[in-house]
Amino acid sequence: MSTGPLLPTGDWIRGISVKQPWAAAIVAGAKTIENRLQPWSWRGWLLLHAGLQSDRPALRLPLVADTIRGRDLPTGAVIGVARLAGCHHDPDGRSPRTPWAEPGRWHLELTDVQELTLPIPARGQLGPWKPTEDLVARVRQQLPDLRP
Repeated sequence: MSTGPLLPTGDWIRGISVKQPWAAAIVAGAKTIENRLQPWSWRGWLLLHAGLQSDRPALRLPLVADTIRGRDLPTGAVIGVARLAGCHHDPDGRSPRTPWAEPGRWHLELTDVQELTLPIPARGQLGPWKPTEDLVARVRQQLPDLRP
């Protein structure tokens, strides 16, 4: 089965593992910030991986509940892609730019989010991780225009 033209090898895509329901809020297009303890210098495409663990208390937050209502919450799977466009830290005492941003955290700025029709089971890990060529090929079966 062909997945289109061959892509250049190298560092054009990474993965990020995010607990549910936060991952679902990202692929819904509402959550454009992912909060992290440390800054990320890498920029480019990210596979959005819903981790095996869920943040159950977050399900009771009105902002989250309204965003994910009616959505499946798969875990242990790649559920979409996004472009990591930047990383910033709001100055102490200044209100975050979005209600999704946690004060005191680094904010990964996510753009160009695309949800997969079918989740792809996969293992993630902490920090930015490099996906296998097979996993990227499986994502490109659903998103054939995905390019560096």
